[in-house]
Amino acid sequence: MASFSSEDAFQDSSALSLNDVESLHSFRSRSASFSSTGSSGRLQLRQRVAQLMACVEDISSDDEIHEEVSRTLDEAFRIWGKKLKDKWQEFRLHLVTWNVGTASPPPDVTSLLQLNSLGPTVDMYVIGLQEVNSRITNFLSDLAFDDPWSIFFMTVLSPLGYIKLSSVRMQGLLLLLFVKHVHLPFIRDIHTHYTRTGLYGYWVLTAVSENVVHLSYQGNKGGVTVRMSLYGHTVCFMNCHLPAHMENTEQRLDDFEKILEMQFEGENIPSTLDHDVLFCFGDLNFRIADYGIHFVRESINNKRYNLLWEKDQLNMAKKKEPFLQEFIEGPLQFKPTYKFDLYSDVYDTSEKKRKPAWTDRILWRVKNLCQHASKEDKFTEEEQTISVTLNNYISHMSYGISDHKPVTGTFGLELKPLLSHPLVTLNPEGEWSAEHDVVISYSAAPELPSSAWDWIGLFKVAFRHVNDYVTYAWVEDDEISSNKDSKQVYMSAAEIPDMGGEFLLCYYSNNLQSIVGISQPFQIQPNRTLIGKDLTQEENSWMQKPDNLESHDEF
Repeated sequence: MASFSSEDAFQDSSALSLNDVESLHSFRSRSASFSSTGSSGRLQLRQRVAQLMACVEDISSDDEIHEEVSRTLDEAFRIWGKKLKDKWQEFRLHLVTWNVGTASPPPDVTSLLQLNSLGPTVDMYVIGLQEVNSRITNFLSDLAFDDPWSIFFMTVLSPLGYIKLSSVRMQGLLLLLFVKHVHLPFIRDIHTHYTRTGLYGYWVLTAVSENVVHLSYQGNKGGVTVRMSLYGHTVCFMNCHLPAHMENTEQRLDDFEKILEMQFEGENIPSTLDHDVLFCFGDLNFRIADYGIHFVRESINNKRYNLLWEKDQLNMAKKKEPFLQEFIEGPLQFKPTYKFDLYSDVYDTSEKKRKPAWTDRILWRVKNLCQHASKEDKFTEEEQTISVTLNNYISHMSYGISDHKPVTGTFGLELKPLLSHPLVTLNPEGEWSAEHDVVISYSAAPELPSSAWDWIGLFKVAFRHVNDYVTYAWVEDDEISSNKDSKQVYMSAAEIPDMGGEFLLCYYSNNLQSIVGISQPFQIQPNRTLIGKDLTQEENSWMQKPDNLESHDEF
């Protein structure tokens, strides 16, 4: 590649006039045109920068062009900084909170999950439900099998390329996370937790988390939480159901604070509030104080929601409660989501005539912003490696299975990836079919905390969760070769699907409790021997029929 020395530039520096320097403020547009012409544009840009460097030696701080050059260079660095930030990744998150009132799933959730959206594809769905049917017969059944809501969302999302990443349930509280396959190797250290609140309850099977059953003394309120490392950033999701009724504001705040103070089990796991990003959502049960029901309903009918904001109990609490002041919420530009007659958009017409309220909320907190807000020094963009942008915050009035309307928030997490390579890369070797044993090659990064319990699973492309494998191989017991660069394991022909199809390979780390490597989709060829036998059997069966066409032709 050609280069220019400072001497070459100096020889041409006489050609650099004041007009040339003043024209540098158009650097941004020129850079765009240079980038479109490839290497030629970069060459021209290097030449002009070299010319400028030579001229700087002759510029005095008193020269009229000094300030203009400084401004131009500032603009150039600003553009370059933006270019670097363009390398950041936008991770699109869609969060749902819904008190389902013990109902079964609705026929369709297309609008709830924005499946027909023309915008960017969602990378992760976070679905928090409250009041999932937890009668003892239903709960015991759900312990043995996935609950109806989990099955429902898996059925909807797995054909679209989403896997159930994690789930946690505590009686009627259920939290589900679904993510695109491509992100799996960069999501690690997944942990779940649940926190019970309330002054009364009863002994019951209270929770199931990753196939572990818990027996505890339980009320029907509290929180369930999933945390993880997402591209190296710690992110936590908390689904809450707080005490009901207008007069229980202080109890709601006490319980909320208690849930936030929970600690995950395990070493080196940050507390809830120490995560880089924390989302808190659910049926928080805060009401609209002071105003009468007629004023509230009239304000809603006239879409003058702002008249009610100052008497919303959560908004009032955020002004005086230190633990809430760091949380952010989008504008409440939708109708209060409680309490409706079933299968309607009419507020409560029963004898109780509950006053409408924004009970269903989504809050979030960014740790770095909170830390710098408490300091006098200015927070710079360079210090921030993750940011959260709310794209929309809405309710969904068309869903009527409960007396609450679901609320969704769509977020853009703009983050600087701290992890750029998966811990494991793996590939199928050669042609795969059930006619012979098959081989998997993989290589692991030095920092992988490998274990004898690690395994590689064969999955259909539309698999639902990590245990939805067709078969698997132990990385140690089924190893057939090893060197410093890669290893190989085998799978028996008897374990390979005869009908073939499109599949994936995933490496599961027992120590990290997550998938740390995933292959590209590949084809398994149908078992030609089996298909040939089936065709032969079918032909023999037809030939042996007593009433064939020739016998009918004789009549």
